[in-house]
Amino acid sequence: MRQWWVDPLEKSCCGETTFADIDRVFVLQGDPMAADSLSDVIRVSVGTRRYYVKRYQGNGKDAKSRWFGLRQWWPFPRVRKEWENLLAFRNWGIPTARLVAYGLERRLGGFQRGALVTEEISGTTDLARIANNGDARLQNGRWVRSVALQIARMARTMHSAGFAHNDLKWRNLLVTEGPEPRVFLIDCPSGGYWWGPFLRYRIIKDLACLDKIAKYRLSRTQRLRFYLDYTGHRHLTPDDKRCVRKILDFFAGRE
Repeated sequence: MRQWWVDPLEKSCCGETTFADIDRVFVLQGDPMAADSLSDVIRVSVGTRRYYVKRYQGNGKDAKSRWFGLRQWWPFPRVRKEWENLLAFRNWGIPTARLVAYGLERRLGGFQRGALVTEEISGTTDLARIANNGDARLQNGRWVRSVALQIARMARTMHSAGFAHNDLKWRNLLVTEGPEPRVFLIDCPSGGYWWGPFLRYRIIKDLACLDKIAKYRLSRTQRLRFYLDYTGHRHLTPDDKRCVRKILDFFAGRE
């Protein structure tokens, strides 16, 4: 059984033949961007546009990743979660990469392979690279304020829906060039919906992931302002203070 979808907008350009079905996507050649035991990512050019193609293989490429052959029988493969999460971001108004094509293939009910294709968001740099390069924009209070406010709203929107990203790190946040930055949230294969104490734990983890670099690059005032923007409060409440302590302690002893 095969499930494959292509954005109708692509059918009016040369992308139609490139991403028309899963067979064509799995023989594509491009610039290698990342790879692990479960998937690989390549960047391909079609006309004047560039795309990222992420391809997943059934049980993975090595014995350690196969979990005794059980992975292929999971009801919701990682690739499906990834495209569904990107679609959820769109529905919530969170800027993210445009999905061009996605789908998967099963045999006898077991997952065999799957892929998703996203269009490159041109003119952007991920926040981790900005931090590692000592970019001067991090010294611009107005720029930091704009970026932090957008991220706070993204996080609040997700968490209010009972959803946690589970890898909300600076490398997964792209920022456009120029004095009026726009932030995009990408790469969310492990995000999901939670409830009760499980959701609260995941929320703390998301916020702690953001603070992991922020505590070295931003001032205490900027970090506090971010948290207040996230909560929508003017001042820290007793519950906020307890939450902040949990965020600060989350990675203690693990860095």
